[in-house]
Amino acid sequence: MILELDCGNSFIKWRLLNEHMTSVGWGVVDADDALIEVIAQKQISLRYCRMVSVRNDEETFDLASRLRQELSVETLLVSPTQELGGVKNGYDQFDRLGLDRWVAVVGAFSLSRRACLVIDLGTAVTSDFVSDSGEHLGGFICPGVPLMRSQLRTHTRRTRYDALEAAQALRSVTPGRSTAEAVERGCLLMLQGFVLGQIEMARSLLGKEFDIFLTGGDAPLVASVAPAAKVVPDLVFIGLAIACPIE
Repeated sequence: MILELDCGNSFIKWRLLNEHMTSVGWGVVDADDALIEVIAQKQISLRYCRMVSVRNDEETFDLASRLRQELSVETLLVSPTQELGGVKNGYDQFDRLGLDRWVAVVGAFSLSRRACLVIDLGTAVTSDFVSDSGEHLGGFICPGVPLMRSQLRTHTRRTRYDALEAAQALRSVTPGRSTAEAVERGCLLMLQGFVLGQIEMARSLLGKEFDIFLTGGDAPLVASVAPAAKVVPDLVFIGLAIACPIE
């Protein structure tokens, strides 16, 4: 089995592949201990592990060390590069581009092989533009729904409601008649507006012919305003396989 890891600041996404490179399990955990526990419970033999991490070096190496000690598997780590999979890193300092963004862009271009717009909708929202020739033209970073919601709850004393109210609020986008409806629908409209703005910008930067890729946990929230987009939940893992090929 091959273990793939996408380590963010808040969560670790994991996926297991069999010898045919087919996914046979996946999940999300919030801590290293939880990851080790859930994989150990499966009582499987791991041949390799490959990881993309936005954590600092110490935290990343600590997890790789634990995987070696407790699951007997060596970990291949994604490193910053100026070019990968036909994509040229567009940052002035190429090693400052988030590795999760980088492999998502590489994964998208590997599927498209033409100009594309890549939007990752998670805790933060990122967008990246890639030309027909694979030139990464840069992108944007802004708060996602979890961050917007958190800031409103933190800085506005009366903004309090539970997860059930939040879910129910998104059944419509009419003006909210409760705090939960007003906040959740407002955040949703901001998210959708950002996506529409990025698509319009892509038309000016990339021309008429380009692919749109949506990934991240909140991608379904904006799919309706971008019907031509391809929703690819495992885009980071697709790029991870290119960055860390296994012989």
